[in-house]
Amino acid sequence: MSDQVTEAHPRFAEALRELGLDVPVRRFPDATRTAAEAAAAIGCDVSEIVKSLIFAVDGDPVLVLLDGSSRVDLERVREELGADAVKRANADLVRKTTGYAIGGVPPFGHLTRTRVLADRALLDHPVVWAAAGTPHTVFPLDPKTLIEHAGGRLVDVRERAA
Repeated sequence: MSDQVTEAHPRFAEALRELGLDVPVRRFPDATRTAAEAAAAIGCDVSEIVKSLIFAVDGDPVLVLLDGSSRVDLERVREELGADAVKRANADLVRKTTGYAIGGVPPFGHLTRTRVLADRALLDHPVVWAAAGTPHTVFPLDPKTLIEHAGGRLVDVRERAA
């Protein structure tokens, strides 16, 4: 196992070990809390960043994986899940569900299992970058493997340009 994994949040490092993934975890002195901050630090396009976002769907947490240049269309999520109400989760629900703070939520290695929707646009890139459990750490992975390990279902849930 790579020494770089020790840069990741301990729970996420354990998830990588359990999954048999040996990925380089990069740590940055400045926070990579937003997609734009992460892209600037890494030197990649913002669309190559994976946002791991928790939503309350009829009160239950759902993880949405989305490229960093897009926004989630709540109506499309609602339709996809046949739900009545979808809203952005507050910081407490995010931490309770995932075990991580907003800005550092990885796509897998969470405290609880949730439904996972992965936007199809993630597959537009050979490699994407996601948080490694802290606002200062990221890791690269091919999007298909990332979505598979997250247990994600491929959907179209990003806002479309008007």
